[in-house]
Amino acid sequence: MKDVVLEVKNLCYKTEDKEILKGINFVVRKGEISSIIGVNGTGKTTLAYVLMGLNGYRPTSGKIVFNGKNIINFSPTRRAKLGMTLAWQIPASFEGITIGEYLNINNNSNPRDLLKTVGLNPDTYMNRYVDDKLSGGERKRIELASVLSINPKLIILDEPDSGIDMTSINVIKRIIKNLKKNGTSVVLITHSEAMAKLGDRLLLLCNGKFVKEGPPDIVTKFFKKHCKKCGHIGKIEEEILNE
Repeated sequence: MKDVVLEVKNLCYKTEDKEILKGINFVVRKGEISSIIGVNGTGKTTLAYVLMGLNGYRPTSGKIVFNGKNIINFSPTRRAKLGMTLAWQIPASFEGITIGEYLNINNNSNPRDLLKTVGLNPDTYMNRYVDDKLSGGERKRIELASVLSINPKLIILDEPDSGIDMTSINVIKRIIKNLKKNGTSVVLITHSEAMAKLGDRLLLLCNGKFVKEGPPDIVTKFFKKHCKKCGHIGKIEEEILNE
């Protein structure tokens, strides 16, 4: 398919005692934001980890095709070299490493410019450490700056608005829009209707399956009507069948 960056086919994943992803199918095109929404426990973060190939998250079946290559057996490092990256829900801390050093790991970007891009003053942040003294919003912005430094073709954002202040949320929204404008594809995982509406389309994940897909306005209305009142994971499937 033309301009397809990521194609996920019948992706399944289970632990020893639980099936978590149950046949995931979706496509992401160049410069497209695909939002994925769902309540806690539906498999959103698991999907992000499986897509990135993290240790312990090997699919039981299915394909992950990135830029025409089935990367199902590729390591996270190899996937990153192809242009795929993940921004964590809770960014890592690195004791003893300054923000300037952290943003200069690739030696191909300007840390001061990156900090400006994410709305942080370089004079204030360059010599601070990437540790738990940073607020949640600061850590999210700095991680996004590090992601921007490698110019990814596809970025998976896992709950980028979780646990941060409104100023940081607005900055992150602007960054996501700029990524799209510059041709980067985004998989945006969230439980927020407002954040999900940044997507070109929205997929609703319930009990390890996509149960609805379409324009963000339509799917978010469905999400608010059904998922917010759902008594248990999976009940929404019954409601869909009865509509």
